Amino acid sequence: MSSTYLIALGSNRRHCLYGRPRQIVRAAMEELAALGTVIARSPIIATAPMGAAQRRFANAAAVLDSEYDPPALLAALKRMERQFGRRPGRRWGDRVLDLDIVLWSGGNWEGRGLTIPHPEFRGRAFVLGPSRAIAPGWRDPISNLSLAHLNARLTSPRTLLR
Repeated sequence: MSSTYLIALGSNRRHCLYGRPRQIVRAAMEELAALGTVIARSPIIATAPMGAAQRRFANAAAVLDSEYDPPALLAALKRMERQFGRRPGRRWGDRVLDLDIVLWSGGNWEGRGLTIPHPEFRGRAFVLGPSRAIAPGWRDPISNLSLAHLNARLTSPRTLLR
């Protein structure tokens, strides 16, 4: 049975074959087709580094229909990261490619090394912005808010109370 996934993509290190992070993300979007049917691809955006990372990121999102169940898809995404040259390292460090399952048409998933929805996506504009561009109505199964609503909550200026 086919499932639909929202995948977040990111890169902030050059690769000898693929080039700059933007080209790496573009190539990874194409490679996702090996795992199913890519229904939508967001624009690639440039974002500031987080945590220990030193370089700016290229970030995007894709909607993927796949026969893989969540653990099998995670394993395939981790293989793809390694094929693109990602090496184990410190959390939040620079990386050639990062692929995360953000949402799944089946709702919630809790398993070894995998939680869907991604536990931190609601607070990440670099995930919500591209995701909203291609799936604005997709709802977070925890909050029941759409990606458009979550993005607006995160990025809208707030009025200061006096």
